[in-house]
Amino acid sequence: MNTSFGRDTGLQVRMLTTMLLLGLVYIVFFAVLFASAGGAIALIGCGLFLGFQFFASDKLALRSMGAQEVSPQEAPELHAMIERLCVQADIPKPKIAVVASPVPNAFALGRSQKSASVCATTGIMDLLSPAELEAVMAHEITHIVNRDVMIMTLAGFFASIASMIVQFGFLFGGGGYGGGGYGDDDDDGPSFMAVILISAVVWVVSFFLMRMLSRYREFAADRGAAVITGRPSALSSALMKLSGVNDRIPQSDLRAHAEMNAFYIVPVKVKDSLYNLFSTHPPMEKRIEALSRLESQLQSGGRISDVALAS
Repeated sequence: MNTSFGRDTGLQVRMLTTMLLLGLVYIVFFAVLFASAGGAIALIGCGLFLGFQFFASDKLALRSMGAQEVSPQEAPELHAMIERLCVQADIPKPKIAVVASPVPNAFALGRSQKSASVCATTGIMDLLSPAELEAVMAHEITHIVNRDVMIMTLAGFFASIASMIVQFGFLFGGGGYGGGGYGDDDDDGPSFMAVILISAVVWVVSFFLMRMLSRYREFAADRGAAVITGRPSALSSALMKLSGVNDRIPQSDLRAHAEMNAFYIVPVKVKDSLYNLFSTHPPMEKRIEALSRLESQLQSGGRISDVALAS
């Protein structure tokens, strides 16, 4: 079987482009924030928040989900499966955690390969066959290989800051205080309303750039899983099962998981949610089609390439 595995070129280009474009937007955001009243303090606060999010966000996410790290004695089959996949992908074995939940899903977190964690719910382990579960875990291992979790964390940081500023501004009436407020025509600094408007633009631009990156990174992880396991059909089968079973999960259970949608292999669908309008994942049918093309390439003895991915 002639396959290739390594960093996905298409994903690397998209991550770099996204970071460059966001960087330009964030430079403007930095300048406006710094020029506003208390800007220096705000920047220090942003720096502290960035450090906290970069080093602790994964731990907080795992804790919020009720994930429990499991030992090889507690989950021998899961550990053995992930060890095999890590050997195939040539990365250190990540921490392995399990969430006691009927919602079938899996995700990977971590700022680096050495600090990564992969997590599966009890629901997904009960639902899938061993081959399907292995394909799902290979998908999550590929996220670690590609380091796209770290990029999503960094890209989402200023979007979170901008979102909080916008919400704070609308909550307290926007302007009227801060450098150059409505009643302060002598101050050369931008008004608080200007900061809110710039923050809104930053949030919107970040939102759409991150959605485009997020959709492609799922295609890239599907490709990686196909290469590692050599069975794209197993991942297709798993995705179809996961997509269908969510419709039978109580909405209260789904809402508890909705905030992790960007990191799940299959997003949960909460009714009447704006998330459904701006999904972090590509349509399921396109993922299945891409995996079918990968299956055809493998069966014909070809080489799996980025070209087989949908965009």
